[in-house]
Amino acid sequence: MHFRVYYLINRSGERVSSKSAVEMTPKAICEQMLDRLQSEDDYLGILDADDNALQVLPEPDQHRYYVEVPLDAAKASYGRYVNREELETLIQALPSRIDERSIPGLSYRPW
Repeated sequence: MHFRVYYLINRSGERVSSKSAVEMTPKAICEQMLDRLQSEDDYLGILDADDNALQVLPEPDQHRYYVEVPLDAAKASYGRYVNREELETLIQALPSRIDERSIPGLSYRPW
């Protein structure tokens, strides 16, 4: 299964917009992208075929990541904190359609 990714790696200035997202497998996302998320200003977005997103926001000082499924129309997201191992497991198990019901343990959070 393939997803499309967009990201910002602040220290190197690398940026790929959601409109120019790059196709990757879950394995490639884990191997090539996660180690690059080292600053609170970095982010990674994973898009399914319908442009539904899972966003990954690192919190390096706390050794964790915030993962969220944004709902632009509701101006909110469903998310939770995960450690690196949980993040890799979550990415490897992503369903073909990403939504707030497909990922266990997410909580509603208005913006």
